[in-house]
Amino acid sequence: MTPVTERAGSIQLRLAASLDGPPTAPVVVLGNSLGTSRRVWDQPAAVLVRRFRLLRYELPGHGGSPAEPGPYTIGQLGSGVLALLDAHGVDQAAYCGISIGGMVGMWLAANHPDRITALGLVCTSAFLPPADGWRERAVRVRAAGMESISATVVGRWFTPAFASRQPSVPAAFLAEFERTDPAGYGGCCEAIAAMDLRASLGSIAAPALVVSASDDPATPPAHGAAIAAAIGGSRLVVVRGAAHLAAVSSPAEVTAALLRHLHDHMS
Repeated sequence: MTPVTERAGSIQLRLAASLDGPPTAPVVVLGNSLGTSRRVWDQPAAVLVRRFRLLRYELPGHGGSPAEPGPYTIGQLGSGVLALLDAHGVDQAAYCGISIGGMVGMWLAANHPDRITALGLVCTSAFLPPADGWRERAVRVRAAGMESISATVVGRWFTPAFASRQPSVPAAFLAEFERTDPAGYGGCCEAIAAMDLRASLGSIAAPALVVSASDDPATPPAHGAAIAAAIGGSRLVVVRGAAHLAAVSSPAEVTAALLRHLHDHMS
């Protein structure tokens, strides 16, 4: 994991990333969700890496990325991704992101259309109020630690049926969530609080696939439908029986949808 620095406003973001796959293949950036590391993409990545070169980064304070003092903005996180692309000599890439990772992707496609060739937006939203709730969450983790919210948050990532069938998976993600740096997590919460990408969606020209999960309480299917309706020519897929981390609990469905989309829109 190689940290790359990007100064955005008064905040210097250093995002850790790895680059894997055939050296001459088209590049696909994979953005993680809030409270997870790059391993949230492990199962789809095992398939996608056969066809594409995967640049997997991690949010500040998540995985191998150091935390910087917040608050952040979605644009600052997006600028960090651009710095990664520049550092690896990548002019253009497709971008797939989960949750806040998808928010970063929408910002990039709207503000830097020359860099993003296709979008995969998984269990995400262009606007996720109430802002006060996100700011209160940031205050809480900084004061009381990640354990103060871990059970509630991670409980929204998997359906009860999946958690019953494979209890080790939620347990592993709970442990990872609690290892996340509260400063980085709080800064990302504040980025979501300040985010409203709705007005920019109509300007996105990159072909977009929107993947929602039928039982996702964090970013319900209506949020994905709103994104798909606003981005011209986009396609919506709803994964049945999955919650927020559909890429983990239903990897075959999510991977197949992304693979088709990337195959159709990347040379």
